[in-house]
Amino acid sequence: MKHVIALDVGGTGIKAALMGADTTLVHETLRPTDRDQGPDAVVTRILDLAEELRDRAEKEFGEPPAAAGIAVPGVVDTTTGTAVYAANLGWRDLPLRDLLSRRLGGTPVALGHDVRTGGLAEGRLGAGRGADRFLFVALGTGIAGAIGIQGRVEEGANGSAGEIGHIAVRRGPDAPECGCGGRGCLETLASAAAVGRAWAAASGDPAADAAACARAVEAGDPRAHRVWQEAVDALADGLVVGLTLLDPRTLIVGGGLAESGETLFGPLRAAVAERLTFQKLPLIVPAALGATAGCLGAGLLARDLLAARAATTSTAPTESTEVSA
Repeated sequence: MKHVIALDVGGTGIKAALMGADTTLVHETLRPTDRDQGPDAVVTRILDLAEELRDRAEKEFGEPPAAAGIAVPGVVDTTTGTAVYAANLGWRDLPLRDLLSRRLGGTPVALGHDVRTGGLAEGRLGAGRGADRFLFVALGTGIAGAIGIQGRVEEGANGSAGEIGHIAVRRGPDAPECGCGGRGCLETLASAAAVGRAWAAASGDPAADAAACARAVEAGDPRAHRVWQEAVDALADGLVVGLTLLDPRTLIVGGGLAESGETLFGPLRAAVAERLTFQKLPLIVPAALGATAGCLGAGLLARDLLAARAATTSTAPTESTEVSA
């Protein structure tokens, strides 16, 4: 199978790669989004980078990529190939799949949601490999998830499956407000951004972040321990809701907060276990693919698109002609 283009668009950077037939990323690059120049500049950067990768594949491998996959943040309609809304990029109803396909001369393009696409890669190639059902949760500036079932990621009826960050885990007027309009959402209490804010307030250092809190926990600072445990407790409350509904075999936790290793996973496993009653405790593991998950997932989207087209072609009815003697 030919190479495919893989693009992972973030708020500040675009990770791009060519993926080989064995899912190896044979060429990788990182470019700024240029979002400070407006949403059109971001689109131009993506299209230019994709064209650059196409030209590189033709030069190095003697043929253009067979397909492209692109993962973007925000609300995504994968059926129409539309980036419906991305606050940090300024997009609304952007027909990104068609724009990219046209720039690549008609190359088929698959569009996916960034976290679900990263979850797809973790499920097939990373920490969830071999698990028939997994839940991937990314703890970054916000919190989002991906539901893996038999090698694919569930999108939901409206493309919003896995938004575990907006489960309300705290109630009442004192619960923190969320950007979604609700109160007490998981991501307002247990995301890396939330931990950073809480530790900045507790430590008196406005520049403090979640990584600094983790280091202070490891150093035995009781203030940091309180901040950390409150976040872990909120995270466990949200995860138990997800585990009860989905019954995954493996729970994969990624994102910036997961980089603290056992400082997070030790108390988190204990907090989840003590909250379970009839539910079976899944294997709780850190994500394995790191920053490459998005590109790997985008490449898998492209390969899945090619496989689906090939299957459709092979099963399409053919016209028969009767010949009379």
